[in-house]
Amino acid sequence: MEADNQSGITNFILLGLSEDTELQPLLFGLFLYMYVVCVIGNALIVLAIVSDPHLHTPMYFFLSNLSLTDICFTTTTVPKMLANLQTQDRSITYNGCLTQLFFFSIFAALDDLLLTIMAYDRFVAICHPLHYMVIMSPRLCGLLLLCSWSICLIYSFLQSLMVLRVSFCRDTEIPHFFCELAQFLKLACSDILINNIIQYFITVLLGIIPLIGILFSYTKIISSILGIASAQGKYKAFSTCGSHLSVISLFYGTGLGVYLTSGTAHPSRTGSVASVMYTVVTPMLNPFIYSLRNRDIKGALRRLFCRGADVQ
Repeated sequence: MEADNQSGITNFILLGLSEDTELQPLLFGLFLYMYVVCVIGNALIVLAIVSDPHLHTPMYFFLSNLSLTDICFTTTTVPKMLANLQTQDRSITYNGCLTQLFFFSIFAALDDLLLTIMAYDRFVAICHPLHYMVIMSPRLCGLLLLCSWSICLIYSFLQSLMVLRVSFCRDTEIPHFFCELAQFLKLACSDILINNIIQYFITVLLGIIPLIGILFSYTKIISSILGIASAQGKYKAFSTCGSHLSVISLFYGTGLGVYLTSGTAHPSRTGSVASVMYTVVTPMLNPFIYSLRNRDIKGALRRLFCRGADVQ
């Protein structure tokens, strides 16, 4: 269903992070830097894992998929923001907004599910080490990834179809740097009760339940680690989980904070500034968090660079 059939709205205005024209070059440079670092850093993680046979394990299989997802996640929002900052044109078409909503929903949900699967992987590795390779078989890993993609695609299609039934008022200003669903629906003239119900249901299904699963996994993990007799064994076990816990804290801490404040009656740019943390900063920091705290990744990156140097 086209926009003209709904309300005649063909374009929306993304207000961005600031209307101060003097800040635009600074914001452009900052976000360009973060985007480039995010893409290069996550691409290196993927290349290191794919090229090193020692890292062909369930843990690194899911990490490579998380890095690839982070690249796609930031690409759904940042390039458009950079283009708007460069051209000083803050508009986005109706179809462009729907496209952004569709892909943002997919990769945000996929990020969430992958973090949950990685928590389960660490739970099995630490609490059931003797059965780890049997439980986390290649078949199960592939099935978990396939199910995650299927759930995210179904969710995104459903969300997009529900948005298509909404008509919009003449107020087309979105106080965000991308088409965020909650702010987008606040511009609607038609009834959005069903949209809100579905949004809350999906939040529980893809947000709260995975978070409960992560907390349960780490409760069991910490209990098992505390039962280890040697201090060296405890340190090794904690070190394998530290990176993942750091990423979870960043992603969920900022993501849930933004969601809980997005329902306020008077939206402001505070939410969009906070959204930068989980949409841009967290994906950018993930490669550093995993590489700096992980000897296997650092070793794989060194070997990758050495092979590159030998080729030259």
